[in-house]
Amino acid sequence: MSSTSRVRWTIAPAIAPRPLINCNRCGDIKPYRCSEKFRVNANGKRIDVWLIYRCLSCDNSWNFTILERRNRHDIEPARLAALESNDPALARRFAFDAAALRNRAGRVEESPDVTVRKELLNGEPGQADALALELRLEGTTPLRLDRLLGGELGLSRSRLQALDDRRRLTVEPDGAKALRKPVRDGLAVRIDLTGEADCRAILSAACR
Repeated sequence: MSSTSRVRWTIAPAIAPRPLINCNRCGDIKPYRCSEKFRVNANGKRIDVWLIYRCLSCDNSWNFTILERRNRHDIEPARLAALESNDPALARRFAFDAAALRNRAGRVEESPDVTVRKELLNGEPGQADALALELRLEGTTPLRLDRLLGGELGLSRSRLQALDDRRRLTVEPDGAKALRKPVRDGLAVRIDLTGEADCRAILSAACR
């Protein structure tokens, strides 16, 4: 009887998106990195907050607006304290919001580098002959699904495509051509490894 090893991968971008800004020092469009520092400006009861970015070439600054002309009393005290103390987790949350950054800066440079945390949900890899992956994404990434699977499972993209062509690899909900698309939160990938000589190695790689 066939059995399935079910694994959850939590994928996080390793490098924060970088806005492409027309640097007035360099005289050209340059990528800016997040400094993980906030600038908080109080004018009476009104608060303005920016996340500071720096040009990779000359260190010129650019401010990403977080709060604008907000009444101090409308901001949770804990949130305001985190902003004033440059809380790293809060800075990271804003820095990895590619959609908000793109809305403000226009163009954004995203890195395909990610970290993957793996959690075995059920099924013994040493006894299974199928793999069911549940993908969770912490932030957006341009990394294609075939590159993610290939790198983590030790499979070539041509072999992944062959499995897909033979309907031994399925992706929901994207379906057709999903391998060539960027990884999305909530994807479910199933690979039937029945009869594959390296079945155990693949299942082991999926969990570690």
